[in-house]
This record gives sequence, C-alpha cells and structure tokens, in this order.
Amino acid sequence: MARIFTWCPLVDPQGQIKFRSLDAQFGDGFKQSVGDGINTRVQAWPLSFKGKASYIAPIKQFLDDHEGFIPFQWTPPLGTPMLFEVKEYNLTKHRAGRYTLTAMFQQVSAP
Repeated sequence: MARIFTWCPLVDPQGQIKFRSLDAQFGDGFKQSVGDGINTRVQAWPLSFKGKASYIAPIKQFLDDHEGFIPFQWTPPLGTPMLFEVKEYNLTKHRAGRYTLTAMFQQVSAP
C-alpha cells in the first residue's frame, strides 16, 4: 500500500489535466481518434511548500524516500486519492531559516 502525502501546499495550486489519445489525420480531412490505453486522463500539479526547516525537512525526506519512482497517494483539489510521483524538486533557502520546496506531482497508474 502506498504511503499518503499529507502536507498542505501553498494556496491556489494550478493543476494540468491531459487526455491521451492516438490520432490519425487523413488527406481527405477525415480524422480518427482513440483513447491511448485504459488510463487516458492524467494530471500534473506544480506544488509549493514554504516554511521553517522543521516543516520542510519532513516533506523533503518523504520525497527522497520515494526516490522519484515509488508512487505515493495524494488527493488533488476536487479529486479523489490517486497515485503520484515526483521526479525532481527544487529547494530554496531564504533568510531567517525559511525554505521553499517546489515539486511537480505527476499522476501515475498502477496495476
């Protein structure tokens, strides 16, 4: 069972939802489309987390533990719990011991 990501990102996250399809465009103007696989809808969410080291360090450790390929569970806005991966993240140090961590949550499917 996948671990659950429970931290709350900064307000107003903006996700991108894509529908995968295979398309064939013919010379007479006819176009044929079909869904690409059984999971044709995928989401990506660029999320940011800001706070002191005591808040950011556990988030960083969670992402490090999943090594970019181990999926974890997260619930996107207006969604249901789904599996996501984070391939990379950015960490910025600010003054007074504050940090910003940004990461792209990419939806994945598992059998």
